[in-house]
Amino acid sequence: MNIVILQGSPRANGNTAWMAEEYRKAAEAAGHNVALVDVAHKKIAGCLACEYCHGKGNGACIQKDDMQEIYPLLAEAEVLVLAAPIYYFTLSAQIQAPIQRIYNMNKPGRLKKTALLASSYSPGVYDGAIGEYRGIIGYWGVEDTGVVTAKIDEQKTEATRAKILDLVKKL
Repeated sequence: MNIVILQGSPRANGNTAWMAEEYRKAAEAAGHNVALVDVAHKKIAGCLACEYCHGKGNGACIQKDDMQEIYPLLAEAEVLVLAAPIYYFTLSAQIQAPIQRIYNMNKPGRLKKTALLASSYSPGVYDGAIGEYRGIIGYWGVEDTGVVTAKIDEQKTEATRAKILDLVKKL
């Protein structure tokens, strides 16, 4: 399967990046084609709500930023994994912009399955992010393969790695 992982943490070696990398390694070992995109270090603006994409743009966004590199990957993705730190009860700002910019596609073309990887130093802060994630995939009508969260004492552990491997087994 073609898998796109959008990694939305500004910490290159942080906990969320580790989770995304573990997913990538497991999926590639299982024979899947994986593109891991560090969206936190891309120049991606938020949606302008200009509706160019649904009019003159015929599905193309008017903004010409780093999102242009991601659209072709999303068009071929059968699986989309969102990896985000939870700073204040929701997905990080760095991953919000690419999520909002998918608006021009309505839904990534071949998408069938999704997963969410989320980390935070605090327990009990995931409900908002998980609610948003489930709302998006419900709108898209795709299968949720699962959510893995990791609070401070669960980060970069074998137990968390095992949960990530279980997600990959659902592909």
